[in-house]
Order: sequence, then structure tokens, then C-alpha cells
Amino acid sequence: MSDRSPLPPVRLTSEPELAREALAAPLLSRAARLARWAGPGTRVDAGGGLVDEQLPAAAEELGLSGDDAAASASEAWRVAVDTGLVEITDEEEGTVTAGADLGLLTGGTPHDVLTVWRGALETALADASVPDLEGLVDALDETGTVDLSSLDWDPEGEAEFLDGVLANLYLLTVGEEGPGDGPVPLPALAASMIVPSDMGEPTNDVLEQVSDAMMRLDDQFRLLEPVGLVEYRPVDEALMADADDEPGAPVEDDVDVARYGMVRLTPLGRYGLRARLLEAGFEAPAVGDLVGKGADALLDGTAHFPPEAAQAEIEQWLARREPLLAARELLAAARGADSGAPLRRLRCQQALSLVGGQAEPALREVLGDAELGGLARVWLTERGASDVPAPSEAMVFWLTVDTLAAQLAAEGNSAELQGLVEGLAQQHSGFFAAAWRVDHPATADVLEAMGRLHPDKKVAKEARKAAFKARSAQGC
Repeated sequence: MSDRSPLPPVRLTSEPELAREALAAPLLSRAARLARWAGPGTRVDAGGGLVDEQLPAAAEELGLSGDDAAASASEAWRVAVDTGLVEITDEEEGTVTAGADLGLLTGGTPHDVLTVWRGALETALADASVPDLEGLVDALDETGTVDLSSLDWDPEGEAEFLDGVLANLYLLTVGEEGPGDGPVPLPALAASMIVPSDMGEPTNDVLEQVSDAMMRLDDQFRLLEPVGLVEYRPVDEALMADADDEPGAPVEDDVDVARYGMVRLTPLGRYGLRARLLEAGFEAPAVGDLVGKGADALLDGTAHFPPEAAQAEIEQWLARREPLLAARELLAAARGADSGAPLRRLRCQQALSLVGGQAEPALREVLGDAELGGLARVWLTERGASDVPAPSEAMVFWLTVDTLAAQLAAEGNSAELQGLVEGLAQQHSGFFAAAWRVDHPATADVLEAMGRLHPDKKVAKEARKAAFKARSAQGC
């Protein structure tokens, strides 16, 4: 994921609840049990792993049985070592004791628990980026060293691929156009990494790459589910057999897509991936980040939030403040002639719509303000206030340009904005003749956008002429 533009804001569960989820995650829970089980008689090898003779007892302690019991016990032990739940006290003898961090799981804060869990997550992610053990054994050379070239395995590339997949899953989960808390089909997630966005019908070669990626992801998500990152429904084994016969075969319309694998990021997973994205230098906001900051930070910070997330952030901000003081602070922060000011005023309107009648004095105080007077009149009129002075024609046009500039900044050339443009041109026959004279920094940009968006060529030409006049008047 190379684009470093701000990510959509995520709604996080409270830390106490996330900590409970972390403690219940099978991988961390098993690691903690093994840390408490370990004692002076526990032996480890040079790499810190349990020696083979200890694995049956470790598996029994965890209540594991079957062919994978020893491997699962070994994985849990690695997590215990990596997260500091156990410490190797004598490297030569290979003995261990309980680690200092073990007590954090029962006596630490929720944040302490989540810090330990994040260590477990990193171990699980590292394991998920490694090919199967049989392949590693086959790749051993005469000295016992793994020959990576014979594996056709690029450790860095594999880790980057998994990071990219998880970043896409995060985007699909937190973005308002994605499934939200719902599961994502594995073919769609694999395709997001393989199929170019400008490709029409995928070629057979691309479909085969998607199929290969699905198989890799199927293995990886099986490993990541026990750490609590995702909930995963694996690919149907019968479909895997069919894929061997027809590699790259597309998903048939009449086949239940869930049989091809479904993955859902858990609340704990949203927390964990956001933390990793922040560490990697991405701007990954969370709803609630701005509640302790001023109105200027609120209006700027939510400027490009999706509507529902912006409203949730504003509601939390208002809940901590007295309505009249909050309204005055919001109005003061909404002023300005910079390029971001129209969008700030739009968010200010959204915030003020959530404030009750106690804010009325603040709105009356700005009735004569050139930038806020129109906004204030709308607010007062909508609440049935008396003695609201009628706006001048200049104020009406200024507010119209300001609103269009905000919509343009928020949504670009959207269908909603196009409808607004068409409605304005239809309702006001002399709109363009008057609009180019509006003393607003965004007048020319708004008129140019109207020229692009209006489907009627004659009206669009009028808008472009008005934009030219506006630029000339501004000396541009």
C-alpha cells in the first residue's frame, strides 16, 4: 500500500473490551497457559523452541490432540517467548522461567494486555509469511541452511503482499462503501491485489494469478484466525480439488461465493491493523481522536470524513461541551477565506444542526457577519425563531457559492452536486449574470465546475463565460 493519503476513520471498540477479546484469542490464551506451565524442567533448543520431547506434554497441557497438536503447541510456545511471557534463563542449559510480561495479562491495564497481544500478532504475521515446513525441509542444502532460491520464495515480498492484503481488508472494513462489519469474499480480496483497476475483463493469466493468491491467502488466514485478527470461513476443499483440474477458473454465478472463502476483520483486528498502519507512517484516524481538541481541529479534521463518521465524531465532541460555548467556538473556527474554509463551514453547519436551542444567542451574534450571516439565518429559520432578518441578495449568492465550493471539495464532481447545479440554473434564470460578481474566493472555480457538470450545453457555456468574467474581475 503505497498511497499515504489519509485513510477513512475507524470506529474502535473500547480498550477494556478489546483486552477481553485479546485474552480470549486462542493463540495468546495458549501462550499464557504454556508460560504458567513452564518450569525448571522445561527444555528448549538453541532457537528458544521447545525440544521435541516436550511437545507432547505441552500439547496435553493445552488440551490439543491429533496430527496438528504438536505444531500448535510449538506455535503457542513461540508466541510465549516472543511476547516475553517466558524468559530463557540459561542458554546453555536451555531452561526457562515465567517472563515479566506474564503478570500483565492478569494485573496490567487493558493497554498492557493489548501491547502483549500485538506482540503475538507480529509472530502470527511472520509465521503466515513463511511457506509450508515441507518446502523448507526440501530446500535445505548440505550445510543445513535454507536455500531460498530453490523455494521460489521472497520473504520481503511475501510480507509486503500480506501487508497489502490486510491494508485492503482494513479499507474495505472502515470505508463506508465497503461491507463494514460484514465478511469480504476471498476472491474479491485476492483480485484487489492482482487485477489492475483499469482492466476490463480479466485475462486467463490474471485469473490464474488470482486463483494462486486465493490459495496463499487461504493458508494465511487459517493461521491468523487463532490470534483474533480475523474471522475466517476457509475455501471449500471440494473447490480446491476442482481448481487443480481447472487452474484460474472464474467463480461461477450460480455457485455460493462463500464456498470460495469469506474473511471478516474483527474489532480486535481493526485495532491491531490501525496500530500497524500508524507505525508505518500512514494517517489512520479513529472516531473520537478529536474530542479533546478545539473546534478548529474538529472542523479541519472531519473535513474529508465520510458523512456518518463525521457526524459520530461531532456528536462525541459536542457531548463534552456546553451548547452555547460550543456554538460560539464552532462559528469562530468556521471563518476564513482560505481554500478549506467552505468545507469547514459545511461541517460547522452539520455540527450546529445537532445543537439545541441553547445555541441561539451565538447564531444571532453573527447575523451581520459576511461569512456566517447566511448560515446563521438558515439555522434560526429552521428552528422557527422570530425576528430573523431577511438576507440580502448578495448574502444569498455568497452562501450559494460557499455551499457549492464545500460540496465540490467534499465530493468532487458527484451526481449529487450535478443535481444541485441543475436545480440552481433552472430556478434562477439570471444566476450566472449575477454569480460572477460574488465576492468569494471560490467563485470562478465554482462556475467552472458548473460548466463541467451541467448537461445542457447552452447553460454550461453560460457558466464558463461567467467563470471567465469572475477570473478577470479577480485579476487572475
